Amino acid sequence: MKKKHLISLVVALCCTTSAVSFAQTAQADQALLQAAQKRKEVLVKDLATLVNIDSGTDDAKGLAQVEAVLAQRLKEVGASVEIVAAPPAAGKMVIGKLQGAGTKNIMLMIHYDTVFGVGEAAKRPFKIVGNKAFGPGVADAKGGALLIVYALDIARERGFKDYKTLTVLFNPDEEKSSLGSRDMIAKLASGQDYVLVFEPPEADVVTVATNGIAYVHLDVKGRASHAGSAPEAGRNAAVELSNQIIQLKDLGSAAKGTTVNWTVINAGDRVNIIPEKASATADMRMSDVSEIQRVQADADKIVQKKLIPETEVSVKVENRRPPFSKNASSDHLAATADSIYKELGKSITPVSMRYGTDAGFAYNPKTGKPVVLDGMGIVGDRIHSSDEWADLDSVVPRLYLTVRMMEAMAKGK
Repeated sequence: MKKKHLISLVVALCCTTSAVSFAQTAQADQALLQAAQKRKEVLVKDLATLVNIDSGTDDAKGLAQVEAVLAQRLKEVGASVEIVAAPPAAGKMVIGKLQGAGTKNIMLMIHYDTVFGVGEAAKRPFKIVGNKAFGPGVADAKGGALLIVYALDIARERGFKDYKTLTVLFNPDEEKSSLGSRDMIAKLASGQDYVLVFEPPEADVVTVATNGIAYVHLDVKGRASHAGSAPEAGRNAAVELSNQIIQLKDLGSAAKGTTVNWTVINAGDRVNIIPEKASATADMRMSDVSEIQRVQADADKIVQKKLIPETEVSVKVENRRPPFSKNASSDHLAATADSIYKELGKSITPVSMRYGTDAGFAYNPKTGKPVVLDGMGIVGDRIHSSDEWADLDSVVPRLYLTVRMMEAMAKGK
């Protein structure tokens, strides 16, 4: 049997086993539920297509292929589509817009790049085992991207036009801090009443807060010398770097939920030379953006104490992604999501996550706007690993949730 026929058969089988699992819930919108069930099989086929395309953040060719699929799906639901360059990103942003007859502006957003390199999709192509789909980016976040376009298709079929504008943003560089798309995210979000972000949750949850991300860069300049005949003439940058890392290991704050972990270290390129330069980078996570200034100030003081004389030490904290701060409006929107899930005999828990997402660029803590809710994507786990999976049983309820959330937000509820 040919591979594509085998995938189609497996998809068909997986999509018929749970089709009636929610149909007996009396308070559910039965027409919506049936519309979501009807689209599951074709969504999973599209998921297989996207997963089998490499689209790492630096893979211009693969990103362009995924971009084309998503742009076409948006056009099919009647959206005007704009493709926008996002330098220094290798890929482009896909922006879709629909005009309605209501008063609320709503945006749905997610990235379509992955952390995986070229050849990964061929090495482990899309497959289904039980109710789980596997493959690079299956949950993070190609599943979320397809939830958006198929939810829009259902909304179109229902004649839903109660919004003022409905905007979709697919960006190609989230996995590398959205350097090329962050300004557009912030610009578009500033004109929205509501923003839903379709990152994959690990269970029946939605995300009401995420950490921000910063990098701490540590650089040491010493003096090179022959490691055998004149080591004493050198000033070993590697040794001083090690000293500084030990001194800086407690920059985090458990009380504020701030972590600083040294993860990348570089020093020397030849065994017989005392290294002249050394550097290290730490991953910093924080829920309070003011921690960036605090960590910088503390680090500046700490590095003044040196082990190797006549070395130069510098440290710089680089803000990569702001936190999505916990706020009452997002909590309220999460409660709306839970009330909708209860129509299916299920429930949703609001959670705060330690990772960072594009929700941090969408939400403005100074104004408290727009109202943002993350974790709306397909349920999955083992993200960024070779074991990444997506729960196909979550497709129908998540489609149902997205459409009902749009309808509720359009009415200001």
